[in-house]
Amino acid sequence: MPARIRLQRHGKKGRPFYHIVIADGRAPRDGRFIEKIGTYNPTTNPAEIILDFDKALTWLQNGAQPSDTARAILSYKGVIYKSHLLKGVKKGALTEEQAEVKFQNWLREKEEKIEAKRRGLTEAERVERKKALDEEAKVNEARAAELAKKRAVELKAEKDAAAEKAAESATEETVVEEKTKVVAEETAEVVAEETKEAAEETKEVVAEETTKKTSAKDTKVDKTEA
Repeated sequence: MPARIRLQRHGKKGRPFYHIVIADGRAPRDGRFIEKIGTYNPTTNPAEIILDFDKALTWLQNGAQPSDTARAILSYKGVIYKSHLLKGVKKGALTEEQAEVKFQNWLREKEEKIEAKRRGLTEAERVERKKALDEEAKVNEARAAELAKKRAVELKAEKDAAAEKAAESATEETVVEEKTKVVAEETAEVVAEETKEAAEETKEVVAEETTKKTSAKDTKVDKTEA
């Protein structure tokens, strides 16, 4: 069975990282391998591929069969295209110089596409970042407005409570004043009544004493005449 060019999984759970290896076709996927020729990190955008181009090309020309994912990686890095051009050179369809020119042109176009994608991603990230900041600002504004509204309600409630308490205090003072006035009026009436009664009693006493004195005088006069 020919050798296989395939991926060998590494990395943590949820963050895969692969080694690009040459392995015996009968070996298990993550088992022993013949040679490591690169790495593949799919968690970045764009994905990061590090590949030993010459070794990959040599193994491919020697009959190694890539897996589907490995073939996509080799095609992305130009190994498949370079192998195709070299087959054309062997058949005499083109010279090595022509093959190299074609490959360099392809490589330049590929790099331009990759750079354009990077710039596109950067711009998209900037737009997404601005959008996220705008949304966060709106949320903060809404939260601030809600807090201000809540504080206004609390202040109004405090003001109303203070006004109600002041009104109750004023009412209590009015009641006390009215009670004090009533008590004062009642006290004045009682004092006036007592004063009137005392004056009448004094008048009666004086009248009685006067009457007694007059009677005593009359009695004395009568005795003298006799």
